[in-house]
Amino acid sequence: MSAGLGLINSLTGSSESISNDSGTLEIKDSKTNLTETVKYESSGECLRVIDGDTIWVYGIGDVRLVQVDTPEKGESGYDDAKKFVEDHCRGKTVYLDIDDKEPADKYGRTLAIVYTDSEDINRELLNNGLAKELYIPPSEFEKGEI
Repeated sequence: MSAGLGLINSLTGSSESISNDSGTLEIKDSKTNLTETVKYESSGECLRVIDGDTIWVYGIGDVRLVQVDTPEKGESGYDDAKKFVEDHCRGKTVYLDIDDKEPADKYGRTLAIVYTDSEDINRELLNNGLAKELYIPPSEFEKGEI
């Protein structure tokens, strides 16, 4: 473990290490009640929720949820979207399907679909009316795929 990660562990009380292991999860869609197997490429603990579509993941940094757009600070719905992501992600291991065609945006944020043990957070933001679809090519993910 690097000195930087050791410092983060001591400040956060976390014993988590960086995990770039890929794998699969069984995810249930709350709208259709269908279960699907999804692949992820990286995982880590979500230590901070910046807003409804950006989180900070230990060992990865800022992660921008692809294909969703939540209200910005000061806009109606901002608090609800951020709280949803906090309730479902903060302090938990999240699993990332990183966009292979565009892995990072111009701000350096990793672009990904974010999963918990049982949920597709990007999709659930849409299902719960907390986000609008936003497609920005190029992307590994087809428009409307999530």
